[in-house]
Parts: sequence; C-alpha cells; structure tokens
Amino acid sequence: MSGPEPAAGDARSGPHVLVSDVDAPVLAGDDRHHLERVLRLRPGDPLTVGDGAGRWRPCRFSGGVEPVGGVVAVAAPRPVLAVGFAVLKGGRSETVVQKLTELGVDRIVPFVAARSVVRWDGVKSARRLQRWRRVAREAVMQCRRLWLPEVEPVRDFGALDLGGAVLALSAGRRLRADENFVLIGPEGGWTEAETAAVPRHVVLGPHIMRAETAAIAAAAVLAARRSGHLPGAGTVSGG
Repeated sequence: MSGPEPAAGDARSGPHVLVSDVDAPVLAGDDRHHLERVLRLRPGDPLTVGDGAGRWRPCRFSGGVEPVGGVVAVAAPRPVLAVGFAVLKGGRSETVVQKLTELGVDRIVPFVAARSVVRWDGVKSARRLQRWRRVAREAVMQCRRLWLPEVEPVRDFGALDLGGAVLALSAGRRLRADENFVLIGPEGGWTEAETAAVPRHVVLGPHIMRAETAAIAAAAVLAARRSGHLPGAGTVSGG
C-alpha cells in the first residue's frame, strides 16, 4: 500500500492550475481570469501547473505562466479508491463530487438505484456529468491534487461493475483493509435485490446518515487508511 498522494509544491508555491501540457503550459481563459481577478496574482508571483495525470512543475505568473523548474512526475496513489453513490436532488450530487475529490477518491461512480428519486434522460445526464467533471477539476486545483479523479457516467445500478464492491448499510460489519470500493444507496434505501447483488455489507458509523454524508464518510475512511492516518493494521472501523 502506498502513502498519500503528494501535493504539488507546498504552501509557498502559490495556487495550482491544471493545463493540458506541462512541458509548454498555457492557461485557459477562465483560469487566467481567476488568477488575475479573484486571487489577485501579480507578475512574478509563484504558482504550480499540473496535467492531472501526475506531472507538475513550478512556474511564475506573467499574464500567462513561465516555467521556473523542471517537470516532476509522481506515480498514482495505490490502492485505487472508489465511492459509488445514488444520484441526489439539487446540488447535493455536485457537493459529493467536490468532497470526494478533495478527500482523494480516484473513481467517483454515480448511479440510479431502484428507489432513487432522481431520474434523468440521456441529455440531462450528459450535462450533469460535464458539470461534475468541471467541479472535480476545480477541486483538484483547490486542494493541489496531482491526479484528476475519474467521474464516471451515470448508470443504472444493475449496469455497474460491482467487482470488489461493498454496500454501506445501517447495520453491517467493519470495513476490511482490502475493501476500497464502497457503494452508498439512495435515501429510500436499498432493495432486497440490490443487497443480494452485493453480499458484502459494511457499516460506516453508529448513526443514520444522509446519503451525501455517508458518501463523504466512506471517502474519509478510505483516504485516511491509505494515507496511514488511521491507527492499526488489518481491519478498520468505518465509524
């Protein structure tokens, strides 16, 4: 098991910005506007750029970006962490994507369960996916992650690849050290068919959580365990 994902630079390195090519970095218009108008960067101020795939380098702001150091490549953290969640009304799914990104989840798996209230057509699902991927990108820059998470398209629960998955329930056993894919159901709960499809059931804590809270709690446990911030070896409690 590897340690936590390193951040790009340190607190003295200024903001972190994603670019398509760290060898010849060019700022997107929205990112330049954010640096100039919101963060108030001035020519010569430090920043780092990254490609969201483990490569980054130090730069300074000059209206664009001027590299001041070489490219650093960092391997992806292992094991891969995944959280699946039943899509939620309003902006709650967006909040889940943002927080899971900040916590270090590598695969974000939205789905529609049998008791989900939210059901979108293909066009709306595509728009939501595009928005969530923008949210993940912004969160990566805010928390200085080097790897963008994969935000998967919305699927029906029955269409998911459930290999290695565990189901979060209000009653269950502890999360084991080799379990890194947690599924969070809708607030209406799982059906019998869904719980039968994933026979490994875990509990995340002593209280009944809202769906978005449960997703964030699962991510926090997985990330803390991978980074070595939870005590002990073997099994760990999700509470």
